[in-house]
Amino acid sequence: MNIEILNSIKRRNQLKLRYHSFERMVEPYAYGRDKSGDEILRCYQISGGSVSGEKEGWKLLKVGEIFQINSIDIIFEIRKEFKLNDKAMTKIFEQTNIG
Repeated sequence: MNIEILNSIKRRNQLKLRYHSFERMVEPYAYGRDKSGDEILRCYQISGGSVSGEKEGWKLLKVGEIFQINSIDIIFEIRKEFKLNDKAMTKIFEQTNIG
């Protein structure tokens, strides 16, 4: 389990990370495990690159493929599109508190 991700979700801090050779800035919303047992992160990418070419938008990242992860002391506002209890996750370790 990645403590940096857990703490960033609790504090609503942005994360700077490398994923699939691209540097990205993301807002982490939910961290858990998928049906295959892989740890995954539901996040909103606010800048950086991606294989799909989408520089902004909702992403589901495999935590095992994330490199150089750093919490940034910038608090993000919860996006209205975020829904609790992400259906992609069979077990949720942490999720943004919208209440």
